[in-house]
Amino acid sequence: MHCPNSGQLGEDLVAQWLQSTGWVILHRRFSSRWGEIDIIAEYARKAEGTSGELRTQHSILIFVEVKTRSSGSWDAGGRSAITLQKQAKICHTAEIFLAEYPEKADCSCRFDVAIVYCQRIPKNLIGVTANQEALATSSVHGYKLKLQEYIPAAFDSLIDNG
Repeated sequence: MHCPNSGQLGEDLVAQWLQSTGWVILHRRFSSRWGEIDIIAEYARKAEGTSGELRTQHSILIFVEVKTRSSGSWDAGGRSAITLQKQAKICHTAEIFLAEYPEKADCSCRFDVAIVYCQRIPKNLIGVTANQEALATSSVHGYKLKLQEYIPAAFDSLIDNG
């Protein structure tokens, strides 16, 4: 059973979670001829200047690929869909983003992956069910979405483990 608009709902959940942890969403579904990046966000570290004022010290940009799947999906919850070809497309698209926004060129960049599970909420569900803890959850139109895993610098770890 597939969650309607599951990709969009999963991206919404991840964007909300990122914002709640201090990230600023710069773009959603940024497209180029190479492909699309689901979420681009920035986190600016603040440091105190010599006269006590807060100033931005260093910004980090993240390019986030969101994979939303129903339980029991065939592709390891979306992990195996992040092929080397997919990573290359996202990297090229990130380069185009940085060319369009040269003021972001000095930021550190990272490629992250978010794994979201979508499941139908049974109409006869009574009481509380135990399940694996999630980073964030939401319920929309009879479906429950769970941000099950967030993998910072995922391309590095996927290549190492691939």
